[in-house]
Formats: sequence, structure tokens, C-alpha cells
Amino acid sequence: MPMPAAEIEALIRAALPDAEVTITDLAGDGDHYAAHVVSASFAGKPRIAQHKLVFAALGGRMGGELHALQLTTAVPN
Repeated sequence: MPMPAAEIEALIRAALPDAEVTITDLAGDGDHYAAHVVSASFAGKPRIAQHKLVFAALGGRMGGELHALQLTTAVPN
């Protein structure tokens, strides 16, 4: 069963409360998303560490409920 975009956003916000999260359904099928996450928690961390924080927030749903996630992260300006 596909994972709703609102659930992805809620999981990320629960782990990173200050995050600005933008979710885009890339294929219109609820299985292929892009996420842009901006959080002060990413400051000073390399990109891979930023991505690990987001994937940890998803709690192992990648590859199961959530088939594909194109992820970009950034720190606030």
C-alpha cells in the first residue's frame, strides 16, 4: 500500500521539529516522492549525515511502504 505524502511529512517533522518539509509525488502513484527538507539540525553535518537523519525519521519504511524517495537537504539561510 502506498504511503501518503502527509505521513512522510509528519514522520520527518516528528524527528526534526524545526524542519521545513516539501513533499512532491513524482509519478502520481504514491510510491515515488521527492522530499526537500530544511533544518537547523543539519548545520555542520555532511550531506550523508543529513540524509541519514531523514531516513532514520522514516523508521525503516524505505523499500517497503515507501518505494522511492529523492531527497535534498539544506540548512536555513
